[in-house]
Amino acid sequence: MFSTQINKELLKEFKKLAIDLERPINDVLEEAIRDFLRKHGIKFKKEQKGRS
Repeated sequence: MFSTQINKELLKEFKKLAIDLERPINDVLEEAIRDFLRKHGIKFKKEQKGRS
Protein backbone atom coordinates (compact mmCIF):
# COMPACT_ATOMS: atom_id res chain seq x y z
CA MET A 1 0.00 0.00 0.00
CA PHE A 2 1.14 3.54 -0.66
CA SER A 3 -0.26 7.01 -0.33
CA THR A 4 0.02 9.86 -2.79
CA GLN A 5 -1.83 12.97 -3.91
CA ILE A 6 -3.44 13.03 -7.35
CA ASN A 7 -4.98 15.91 -9.27
CA LYS A 8 -8.69 16.02 -8.31
CA GLU A 9 -10.04 16.22 -11.84
CA LEU A 10 -7.73 13.47 -13.07
CA LEU A 11 -8.87 11.19 -10.27
CA LYS A 12 -12.52 12.07 -10.90
CA GLU A 13 -12.26 11.03 -14.56
CA PHE A 14 -10.35 7.89 -13.61
CA LYS A 15 -13.08 6.88 -11.17
CA LYS A 16 -15.77 7.53 -13.80
CA LEU A 17 -13.91 5.28 -16.23
CA ALA A 18 -13.70 2.46 -13.67
CA ILE A 19 -17.45 2.76 -13.10
CA ASP A 20 -18.15 2.79 -16.85
CA LEU A 21 -15.97 -0.31 -17.26
CA GLU A 22 -17.68 -1.93 -14.25
CA ARG A 23 -14.27 -2.72 -12.77
CA PRO A 24 -12.74 -1.97 -9.39
CA ILE A 25 -10.65 1.21 -9.47
CA ASN A 26 -7.64 -0.73 -8.15
CA ASP A 27 -7.72 -3.07 -11.16
CA VAL A 28 -7.91 -0.15 -13.59
CA LEU A 29 -5.07 1.62 -11.78
CA GLU A 30 -2.86 -1.47 -11.89
CA GLU A 31 -3.55 -1.84 -15.62
CA ALA A 32 -2.57 1.81 -16.16
CA ILE A 33 0.66 1.33 -14.21
CA ARG A 34 1.54 -1.84 -16.17
CA ASP A 35 0.88 -0.02 -19.46
CA PHE A 36 3.06 2.91 -18.34
CA LEU A 37 5.93 0.59 -17.38
CA ARG A 38 5.63 -1.29 -20.67
CA LYS A 39 5.64 2.05 -22.56
CA HIS A 40 9.01 2.81 -20.96
CA GLY A 41 10.48 -0.60 -21.72
CA ILE A 42 10.30 -1.98 -18.21
CA LYS A 43 9.66 -5.71 -18.08
CA PHE A 44 8.00 -7.25 -15.06
CA LYS A 45 6.32 -10.41 -13.93
CA LYS A 46 2.56 -10.36 -13.57
CA GLU A 47 1.78 -10.30 -9.85
CA GLN A 48 -0.88 -12.48 -8.31
CA LYS A 49 -3.79 -11.35 -6.14
CA GLY A 50 -3.06 -11.18 -2.43
CA ARG A 51 0.29 -9.44 -2.84
CA SER A 52 1.62 -6.94 -0.33
